[in-house]
Amino acid sequence: MNSLKKDRVITCKIHFTNNVEELWRVITAPNHLELFHPFCKKNSIISWDESSHIDQIEYLNGLKYVRNFVSWKPYKGYELYIGKKGGKQSYVVWDINKIDEISCSLSISVYPHLLSNFPRIFSYLPYKLIINPKLYNYLFSVISGLRYYLENNEKVSKNQFGNHNWFS
Repeated sequence: MNSLKKDRVITCKIHFTNNVEELWRVITAPNHLELFHPFCKKNSIISWDESSHIDQIEYLNGLKYVRNFVSWKPYKGYELYIGKKGGKQSYVVWDINKIDEISCSLSISVYPHLLSNFPRIFSYLPYKLIINPKLYNYLFSVISGLRYYLENNEKVSKNQFGNHNWFS
């Protein structure tokens, strides 16, 4: 996480009425964001094999981010860096928790690069008032899209849970 502030994390967690295996199958499939991500225009594979997982997400507004997975724990989750190619990266953790044989939860935590190089005194309010709520809303929409897909076996529509001014 190098220069990212470890206490500046935004986490969203949702319970699923699916088992861990079903959830893992969906979130590790190639191009998986195209199934459930409400702000994803395209999810292109750069490398997707046993030793390397790298893809690119193109958002509805044309913004393109590369996701480089740095930890891959089957049925537990993964960790990745995301950002513009050659640009600053945010650190993201997808964490699956088994509740019982037929349910689990997924939390996504983002350690954003935004304002990470600014002194805390100048960045605290913008972080709390802008970045935190916007990223939480984004994460809630993504996880809600995943739950919708798993419950209905149907792709989410664009902006299904509302527009997001950073990505729509």
